[in-house]
Amino acid sequence: MNKYIAEFIGTFFLVFTIGCTGIGAPTGVIAPLAIGAALMVMVYAGGHISGAHYNPAVTLAILIRGKLNVTDVVPYILAQLAGAGLAAFTVKFLRAGIAVTAMAPKIGPALLAEVLFTFALVYVVLNTATAEGTSGNSFYGLAIGMTVTAGAFTVGDISGGVFNPAVAVGISILRLSHWSNIWIYLVANFGAAIIAAIVFNIINPPAQRTPIATDEPPYETPR
Repeated sequence: MNKYIAEFIGTFFLVFTIGCTGIGAPTGVIAPLAIGAALMVMVYAGGHISGAHYNPAVTLAILIRGKLNVTDVVPYILAQLAGAGLAAFTVKFLRAGIAVTAMAPKIGPALLAEVLFTFALVYVVLNTATAEGTSGNSFYGLAIGMTVTAGAFTVGDISGGVFNPAVAVGISILRLSHWSNIWIYLVANFGAAIIAAIVFNIINPPAQRTPIATDEPPYETPR
């Protein structure tokens, strides 16, 4: 149960930060930096408990990677979606009365942008947190947070810089994105996660993967 609570909390603060910086906050560099920082600190906070996925696409990739029990997949995703949903409604309460304009992404560019940076995010997660060569490192949270920051700066104006199905649900509740667009994120995020996990398994032979039991979180406590 502890790991599901950790997933709920981490996803809550990720989506909460996205919502509060996306609605009623000054424009500019604030949102990407705040979002990346929020993810980074939550990864450090929950990594040793749940693996700090905070993202159904990462959960799927960790499953394919072989470091998550099949029985944990649904509870993880439910915890992530619950955290995202509560965060969205909390933002709606705090930002009540502020006009919200939904994104209108072009399907092709948005799909490609989401695939590229979701792949990058999952690729970084797998290689900084589950490969033997980086076992026990203390930089995985920074690497993961900065990947999201880079993605938000790079393609935020194209796709919204979502890279996470739970975030897609959150921004849809907040009306930052139309529900009719959610399939873009589900297809791109889950598809990219599968590709990243396959690539990781190809370039990291079994002998080079950290031999951690599948019921343990993929991140080790930083030293």
